[in-house]
Amino acid sequence: QYLFCISSPNKRSGISGAMMSSSPAEKASTLDPLATLSPSNLTGSPAWSASFSIDGKYLAVCFGNPDTHVKVWEHKIIHPDTNKPTASSASAVAKEEKMEWELIATIREDLTRTVRAVAFAPTSSTLSVPILATASFDGKVMIWEHYPDNNDDDHDYDNNDDNLEENSSYFEPIAQLEGHENEIKCLAWNATGSLLASCGRDKTIWIWECFLPGTIGGNETASNNPMLGNNEEDQGEFECLAVLQGHEGDIKSIVFGPSHSQWGEGEEVLYSASYDDTIKIWAEESGDWYCAATLGSNTFVPQSMPGTEDALPTTGGGPVHSSTVWSLGLTPGGVRLFSGSEDGSMAIWKMYTASERKRLFPRATNNNNAAVCSTDGLWNCVGKLPDAHSSYAVLTIDCAPSRAGHGRIVSGGGDNCINIYREESGSSDAPKFSVEAMAVNAHAGDVNCVMWHPRDGTCLVSCGDDGAVKLWKYRRG
Repeated sequence: QYLFCISSPNKRSGISGAMMSSSPAEKASTLDPLATLSPSNLTGSPAWSASFSIDGKYLAVCFGNPDTHVKVWEHKIIHPDTNKPTASSASAVAKEEKMEWELIATIREDLTRTVRAVAFAPTSSTLSVPILATASFDGKVMIWEHYPDNNDDDHDYDNNDDNLEENSSYFEPIAQLEGHENEIKCLAWNATGSLLASCGRDKTIWIWECFLPGTIGGNETASNNPMLGNNEEDQGEFECLAVLQGHEGDIKSIVFGPSHSQWGEGEEVLYSASYDDTIKIWAEESGDWYCAATLGSNTFVPQSMPGTEDALPTTGGGPVHSSTVWSLGLTPGGVRLFSGSEDGSMAIWKMYTASERKRLFPRATNNNNAAVCSTDGLWNCVGKLPDAHSSYAVLTIDCAPSRAGHGRIVSGGGDNCINIYREESGSSDAPKFSVEAMAVNAHAGDVNCVMWHPRDGTCLVSCGDDGAVKLWKYRRG
């Protein structure tokens, strides 16, 4: 059976299993507050979603009713001689003693209903300015381009919203994507920014092909080429490639990942989590997207490995999650998936290749929910943390980027806490995880989003129902 260990006896972790002792000399890992970018306001707007630009230079957070808006911060260096900030470089991101996050824009234009999701396109290091997507309860996806203020020396760096909206940089809408019948819950870009997916309450996923300014298929803009006039700007082109249907409930979360040539012909697949308690895998073949697999009761028992006498560990039968699947987290390599549910559990999934599936799971071959054709791989649940957040919903999960170098997982839940997990030992078929660090009562309400900084493996951001946006410092023991 799978064993999940706890490195701290704090009962708020809610993870059952054997306690793991540590020597007195062993220093514990910690998760400490670093900064509060937006204070808690229980009578104000909840903060729903956060997104870093791919280079870690910008951070966007969206807020719901009654004061619907999006705030954008920029990471800047503080010069000791002038005490004024300037834009950061990638090499300086980790030097927190010389850095601060400066509020540079507040977006309210065209936002009349709750903005539930924000996502920077993964092209910020290619373009001179970032591209931001927002999704709201009116069923619309807005695409925004950043126009920086080029007169930094003339401005007072006072984080006053009114002053910023009048004098600082701003985001201009360049496209509006429509199609959803009502509330959109999540956005996801693929690795190159050529595809954007949205999902929502109408049980559909829309996939858009994107030709962003300054990228392949898109042209230059006045923002990255001052020689162009405003009337010459390319606003980007967006074409709907597919509308995916198959879930029987609201779709809460989506994420792109590599296909590893195990599903369809495309290089990427899309994962979706739903109110119907399942996860679906969507693949592309001959230009058409289709449901390649449904992960619901995928707890197959592997046969003995060739050349060994011992059978691989087994998991229990029945549904992996008994309630809404709220969140998904995919490791950078795309071969391990984490899912969080309303039932309080977090499941660990492993991807097996088609040849591994045939050898280890022959009974799964004819299961239409597990493999559509003989060349498909298989996602199987290899472990489960039954009470990841003290029986409260696991609302958000994020896997540390590969450059962080530590492979940690972070989650936030309805218990107002943030947990960081590490893999202790065991094989990939029988992982052993522990809660390594925890922020108890990180927010005065649900933790709606928590994510790692894309370049600094010690920095995280979180936002919650209390409207607060907080930065955290993770220190390994």
